[in-house]
Amino acid sequence: MPALRAQELIVPDDVLASQAQRIAAINKASASTVMVFANGGKGGGSGVLISPDGYALSNYHVVQPAGTAMKCAINDGKLYDAILVSIDPVGDVALIKLLGRDDFPYAKLEDSDKVRVGDWCFAVGNPFLLATDFNPTVTYGIVSGVHRYQYPAGTLLEYADCIQTDASINPGNSGGPLFNEKGDLIGINGRGSFEKRGRVNVGVGYAISINQIKHFMGFLRSGRILDHATLGATVSTDENGNVVVTNIAESSDAYRRGLRYGDQLLSFGGRNISTVNGFKNVLGIYPRGSRVPISFLHEGDRIDTFVRLTGVHSPEELLARIQPNRQQPEGEPMPEGQPDPPAPKEPSPQLPDIVKPFFTARRGFANYHFNKLNQDRIWDTYIDQTKPESITGDWTLRGQLGNLGDVSIVLSKTRVDAELPQGKAFAVLDNDLGQQEAPRGSGGLLVALHLWKHIQQTGIGQFGDVYYLGSMPTPKQDEKQDVLVATHSVIECRFYFSPSTGLLTSMEMYPDLGVDPCEIYFSEYESVNGRMLPRHLEVIHGDTVYGELLLKDFEFNSNGGTE
Repeated sequence: MPALRAQELIVPDDVLASQAQRIAAINKASASTVMVFANGGKGGGSGVLISPDGYALSNYHVVQPAGTAMKCAINDGKLYDAILVSIDPVGDVALIKLLGRDDFPYAKLEDSDKVRVGDWCFAVGNPFLLATDFNPTVTYGIVSGVHRYQYPAGTLLEYADCIQTDASINPGNSGGPLFNEKGDLIGINGRGSFEKRGRVNVGVGYAISINQIKHFMGFLRSGRILDHATLGATVSTDENGNVVVTNIAESSDAYRRGLRYGDQLLSFGGRNISTVNGFKNVLGIYPRGSRVPISFLHEGDRIDTFVRLTGVHSPEELLARIQPNRQQPEGEPMPEGQPDPPAPKEPSPQLPDIVKPFFTARRGFANYHFNKLNQDRIWDTYIDQTKPESITGDWTLRGQLGNLGDVSIVLSKTRVDAELPQGKAFAVLDNDLGQQEAPRGSGGLLVALHLWKHIQQTGIGQFGDVYYLGSMPTPKQDEKQDVLVATHSVIECRFYFSPSTGLLTSMEMYPDLGVDPCEIYFSEYESVNGRMLPRHLEVIHGDTVYGELLLKDFEFNSNGGTE
């Protein structure tokens, strides 16, 4: 049979269209891919831009050799200074910020739970630090597995709920993006399996799912060193194949919500639980401090509730675990069973001038500058609407407690006195605040109201130790809330603010960290004399609604007015 001449070869239109779509997706994805270079040429890796103002994701083990500052390039041919923002050393994630532009190209974050085995995907990055011309390398493959759990294997790093791919992920690809066929971000490449002698990819690579990172995203902008969460309980599979509790700490919130030894887990974090690994996968995607839905069977009864998750490590333990012990060359994907990478290096006096204004050192933080930036943003927006500077004296709140009757609460400098339908109650503010839980059943409503008043009158600068926790959803708000943690006289409070309105939506007052807090939900704000005031306060303690305060007027002695 005679050979076809070149001019007789006809490529089907659908093949050409598919090729054009693939090239367009790669071009879009490559524009947001970051090449990370440690100052002084000591290693590097990859990253991906996720916002126009320069925030980018990478691996913790990529940025740690670079320390506080690094150089980053994108395929516009320019080299940018970048600063470390936050680290998640357990999940092997870091957030950095490229400086010099506010119109960076950035990737669209996809829903990685929609990823299926067999989907086309491609990795983009800087393998072997080849991108000296600032053009990344692209490798193509398929999704080989989803919801994989990679044990810490003696290290700090835990890869939970990750995506497995056969797209080549080699040293230098770490921290770089894994995209779906449309060029949308589904994961951050980080761990690979290698031929033992050659450090060459053998077709098994792992990416941190972007949905896990979404759970951490509001925390990553806080400048903190983040920890992962624990339920405070261990589980195993019983003879019937059910996932059951085998041990539980009595100090845990799960115990206070009624979870006990032998109870069967049904769902956690919105996912059905059928295996131990499945539970570990879901637990591993949440940061310390999260509050997530849980369902379980206790003595035959189904219980649906929310549970607060504590940290896997104490803050001091986490700091100790990330002390330097080895260098990880060239952003190498972390092989299983390797030692933990060291912590980011302490900043040196040689920080570039452009970087210095964006860094503040403080123990327990990767970069306190970004924490303070968020504190000021939240508080300035709030007081601009509530104007507390003119109400520095005593407060009197009057209204009704649901349908039970009238309420009057006087908040003075030294005590809080309340006249309630159930009788009188008070709190003496010179005494131990943690021991005063009046009125009964509220978990300390009077002390909580005092601290609500006190932080408005003193501001966050004089209230006590205050830091920005991050943004997170709550059982009553779908929108993630900005959270300030404030400690006054050993009492920890958490204040939740709506990013869209800037107003305080709720607070939690913990008389002790081992007990249920007094929760107050603020709503029905009205502008009264130019000041936004809440008319509705719902008070919850544990699983019980104490009551709803319907406030009719506020009296502020500093100006003698009633509002």
